[in-house]
Order: sequence, then C-alpha cells, then structure tokens
Amino acid sequence: MAVFNNYGFAGNPFGPNMGPQNYGGGMGDGFGPGGVENFGGPLGVGMQPINNVLQMNGGGGGGGGQQSSGPIIIRDTNDIILNDTNNNNTPVIPAGAYDYGSGKVYTAFTTEDIVEGGTKRITRGLWSGNSGELTVFHTSSFQSNTQKAYYYEIYNGLPSVSTNEPQFSIAYGHYAGSGSAGTNEDSPSSAIYSQLQQVLLPANQKFFRFEDTNQNDVYAIAINRARIKDRLDPGNWELCISASAGKPLLRLIDDSGDTNQAGNPRQTKYNIVSGSLAAGVQDSSQIYGEVYPQHGIIVLGAHALDQSASMGTVRTQADNQNHGKLFTRISASAVDNAANGFQARNEEEIKSTFYFVRAKNAEYNFSNNPTFISGSEGKLNQATFIGDPKVYITNIGLFNNDNELLAIAKLSKPLLKSFSNEILVKVKLDF
Repeated sequence: MAVFNNYGFAGNPFGPNMGPQNYGGGMGDGFGPGGVENFGGPLGVGMQPINNVLQMNGGGGGGGGQQSSGPIIIRDTNDIILNDTNNNNTPVIPAGAYDYGSGKVYTAFTTEDIVEGGTKRITRGLWSGNSGELTVFHTSSFQSNTQKAYYYEIYNGLPSVSTNEPQFSIAYGHYAGSGSAGTNEDSPSSAIYSQLQQVLLPANQKFFRFEDTNQNDVYAIAINRARIKDRLDPGNWELCISASAGKPLLRLIDDSGDTNQAGNPRQTKYNIVSGSLAAGVQDSSQIYGEVYPQHGIIVLGAHALDQSASMGTVRTQADNQNHGKLFTRISASAVDNAANGFQARNEEEIKSTFYFVRAKNAEYNFSNNPTFISGSEGKLNQATFIGDPKVYITNIGLFNNDNELLAIAKLSKPLLKSFSNEILVKVKLDF
C-alpha cells in the first residue's frame, strides 16, 4: 500500500504501532495515537495505518491528529493512483474523515464543466470611447506633404494631445491619375484608385460602377481598423456633407435598412443613398456610392458629389488636394450644427464559453500564503484552524494543459471555504 499526496513523499507503510515517521511534505507536524509522529505539507499530510485504521495528521501546514471513524480497506492502491491521474478523481473518504491528502493546486475540467454559450452580435459607438458621433475633426500635423498627397488622417482632436486618436482617413482616386501630380500610375490618385479596386472589387472588374455607370474617380473614407472591430454596422451610420450656398446639406446613409442589426453579415456591400438615421432612406433612385462594412470603407462617386454638394473636383495633372475638399465639407457640417456630425457604430461577434469551477468540501482549504503558518516548524498561525482551517477564495485562474495561466476571474467578493462547505463558481469567458 502506498499513501501519497501532491506536496510530499509517499508515506512509509510500516506495520501497526511500530512508531515510524512519515513525511507528507515537510511543513508542520501533528501527532496521532500509537506513538506515531507524522509530518504534513502545506496541502498534504502524512498517513499511517494503525490497526487497519488510517491515521491522518498535520494536513495543510500542521494540525492535530484525527482518527477516522472506522477501518478503511484499500484493495488496490494502483487503481486509486490511476483513477486520480486519468480522471482527476480524489479517493472517496467515508463520512467523518477529512480528505487531508487531496492536496490539489488545480482541478482539471471535465466535459460537463464546460458549456458553450453561443455567439452574440454586439454594437457600440464607432469612435474613440465608444462614442456614436464624431463632431470634431482635425488633420494630422505628423503627416508629411508627400503623405498628404495621398490621404488625410483625421483625429478626434489635436493630434499633439496624447489622448486623441486617429478615427478615419480620406483619399481621392482617379483611374488615370488625374487630380494629382505625376502621370498615370506614378500619381497618388492612380495609386489610391488601384488599391481600392484591388481590395474591394472582383478580379475581373476594373472600375467602380454606380447605377450601371463606370466611375472614373471616387472619394474614399477608410475607418481606422481599431475603430471598426469586426465591421462597420450597416444601417447605423450617417455622413453629413455641407454644400455650397443655396444647396441643402447632403445626408448619406446605406440602403440596408438594418437599424435593428438583423441584416445578413455575409453581405459585402450596400448602396449609399440620401437619407438619415432618424427618417430612413429619402431617395433611393440616386446612388452616391457603396459601403463595404467588413473593410470599413465608404466609396463615394466624385461626379455625384459634384452635382449634389458642389464638391468642385479638379481633375488636372496637379496636386489639387481633392480629398482635402471632402474633409472641409465634412468638418464644416459639424461646425454649423453639432447634430450634423459623423454618426456610426461598429459591430462585433462575441463568443462565450462558461466554465463551472467546483471546489468540494475537502479541497482548497489551505493557503500557501506565508502568514498562514508560523515558526520554522510550519505550525498553523491560528490555533482555531487546527482541524478546521478556513480560507477565502478571491480569484480563479484558468490554465491550459501546459499549466500556463491564460485568464484570471476575479470574484465580486471573497468566498469562505472550509471543510463544511462547497463552492460552485460559473466563469464566463468572452472572446
């Protein structure tokens, strides 16, 4: 017969009343009947069979000897070891006898302990701080003139302030390179159009097409990747563009009608039309562009903006800063009225898994905290803990099979744990 615990050596199984010493881990001591001295570890115990009665002493940093209520017959110790190793089962101790030898520092989950919680779609405000509307627009002073020839990066405040962050970028693209300095593929506008075409369009489509008309040049708004999470939320964004004197403010939304987040997440694009979040689609007959939620990119036809908002796109071979014109119109709409900011939400799929963590009455009743014991002999610091230790559980760690800590669940309040109670905690892990 071999008696063992997680934090010590195997007990020395000599015959009854022979008086040997058993070392269960080397911390603390306790004395049992028959003149046997046993030494127990922080979470383990020394065990000595005396007249077919299993004597258990000194569990968890020392404690007085306690005798079980009757004989314990162990038919095959190897079966206990294999069962404990393979199934993470603690040998059953009869009523009235504390299982000081469980000595666990962690418990393996079984299939019954893990429950998949499904997937939920979560929407939040798109901009920094989960704000749903952006009303302050600043270009970045950190960009070089060369970079500004391609795009403007827009911040939610002065870029020099560390708490302000980039929100989106604005660019102008022309398939032949017009509207910017350089010729053909060497011009910034050509590079922008080519990049948008490669990222957003099918391989056999070279031009953006709105209302069955090829778009030679387009404006693009690319939301910062950190803002969009999984994707831009269709049906929950509104862009305001101020027009020249005598023309009304242009409000643009998509035609998904997905204000209740009930749309198809697999749909890759929607048409952009005039309308508002409050009133819905105003006019679906004119298409201003397309929005690509998964990429967080809004593409607007330059010709449509020239007609409806008097954008004044310049298509000569010079650095005309057309994307700067769109930035001015967007920021001006919010300056005129704070209700005319850029409203948008992002969308994220959250997968949840529930872990049921169980601590039985004979488990996790001792602490490795140095204050739990006193003296070089490792005796319990509190005399009342002898035979009846008490600890409080404050955190639960989740480990992988390599014993690497992956997550920590913090309880809202400490939970008392002793031999007289058990604890069940449900841990929810979102990812």
